[in-house]
Parts: sequence; C-alpha cells; structure tokens
Amino acid sequence: MKPVPIVFFLLIVTVLNGFSQQIFEKQTTQMGSVFGFVLVENDSAQVQQYFQLVADEIERIENLISEWRPHTQISQVNRNAGIRPVKVDREVFELTQRAIEYSRLTEGAFDISIAALDKIWLFDGSMERLPSDDVIRNSVRHVGYQHVILDSTNVTIFLEKKGMKIGFGSIGKGYAADKGRELLQSMGVVGGIVNASGDLSAWGTQPDSQPWKIGVRNPFKTHEMIKVLKLRFGAAATSGSYEKFAEIGGNRYAHIINPKTGWPSTGLTSVTVWGASAEFANFLSTSIMVLGNKNGKKLLEKFPDYKAIIVKDR
Repeated sequence: MKPVPIVFFLLIVTVLNGFSQQIFEKQTTQMGSVFGFVLVENDSAQVQQYFQLVADEIERIENLISEWRPHTQISQVNRNAGIRPVKVDREVFELTQRAIEYSRLTEGAFDISIAALDKIWLFDGSMERLPSDDVIRNSVRHVGYQHVILDSTNVTIFLEKKGMKIGFGSIGKGYAADKGRELLQSMGVVGGIVNASGDLSAWGTQPDSQPWKIGVRNPFKTHEMIKVLKLRFGAAATSGSYEKFAEIGGNRYAHIINPKTGWPSTGLTSVTVWGASAEFANFLSTSIMVLGNKNGKKLLEKFPDYKAIIVKDR
C-alpha cells in the first residue's frame, strides 16, 4: 500500500512592491503528484531555467526509484526478488539504507517493503465490512524489511523472498523535495520552496527578509489553520486519513497500513512534522500515524530537532 500524504498545507506568500527580487511560482505534475515551485529571483528569464532544472531533477529521481516505471532500478530489484541481487546507483542504495534504518527505529512500523502488501482494503467508500483476520494476516506475507539485503561493497540490493517488493511512496516525494532544494541552492537561488503535494523543503526568505509562512489546516475545518509555521531553512510533511479512509462500524480506518499487522492505522486524523529534512519529516509523520499518539510521541522525542502537530480522530 502506497501511503500518500494528505495535503493540509497552505503557503502564505506576502505580495510585495518596492523590492528588486520577486516571487515566481510554477506547478508541474510529477511522481503522481502536483509539485509546486516558489522561487525568489529578479530575472524572469533566469527563473524559467531554474524551474526547468528542478523539474528535470524530480524526473531524474522518479526514473531511479519509481516502482511503477518498469525501467527503474527499483523495478529491477523487485523483478529479481528471490532470484539475485541487483546493482544500483549509490544514491539509490543510500536511500534504501536510510529507509531500512527507519524501519529499525520503529521496529517495523515503517517499512518500504509494504509495496508488496495485498490490496484488501478499499478506501473509496465501498467497503462495508472488515476483512477476516486470516485475510488480513496473509496480506503481509511478503512484507518484512529484515529480508532486504544490502551489500555496500558491491552496491547491490537483494530481496530474499519471492513476491517481495520495495517502494518509496512514503518518503520518495520528501526526498525529491530535499534534492530539489539542494540543487537550487547550489545554483545560487537565494530562497524558495519545493513543495511535493505537502511534503516541502524551504530555504532563504521572502524578498522582504521574512520567513516562509506555511499554514497547517485543520482537517475538520478546512478554512481554519491550526498553526502557521515560519521556515527559513526547514521542511515539513503531513500524513493523514482525512481524504482517504474507510469507515466501518463507527471507526475510521486510514489508508496508511501497519506493515506488521496489515491493519490500517486508527486513532489519528493527521500528523504534521517539521524540521530540517522533508524526507525525515515524511518518515516521522507516516510512522506516527501507524504507531498512534502515545508511541508516536515517544518516537518523536528521540529527535528533538523535529516538532509535530498530532490531530486525533473525533
């Protein structure tokens, strides 16, 4: 199951006159999501080049890690599950390595091998009863990060069991946002935001030297903001059940599945995390949704540089 973060962010940009630098905005559709780019620049021709370069960077990443495109390295890894290790780029290897570490930190509440989960849950409003315990138990038979074998010397990834798959639906867009920010900073862009449908990385300031303002919407009152984040060099990500869930017997079951049990997360409606990295914030927001309020807060306490807004179900 690919856990898709729910977007509750509202970017608040101050419209300014009298500053030589301006704010330029552009949207693209990539990685199955809407990406928004906000850049500070004084040359409208130059900014168009920056927009193209960052879009190309997102495309490059998708062509490395997408589990849906058959030619990618991750697709090759998945096709060779139980057969042989696959040599990958060091970048892909290190992203996978970090993902495995995230799994260890959460004792499997986060797991990129959830890509192999049987699709037994429907989140389109059509599901009226729970699957049987046996069906739920069997749905995770090919899931288990412990069976993802990494060889650092040969830079290979091997999935030990046939039927296994890995995917980066939970952190891939956050990673892309971070890499987009890194690229634009390296080119001298003084400020901006790379926003991957709510998983965003920001740097610099607005033209008046004010930080970027990111409004976190109330999932129960979409026109109301819970908090306004002020970011200079920072990132944020939201995971939630507000738009994709099944309601059965009075309980809401989120589209974010616990990889260990096959059960959807319950108890939380949304989790917004912010800190330095969108990838890491994305990992935390997804994991807290699965772990629940109490255990999620224990995980967050291990990383004091990251903060969260946790909204419980009503």
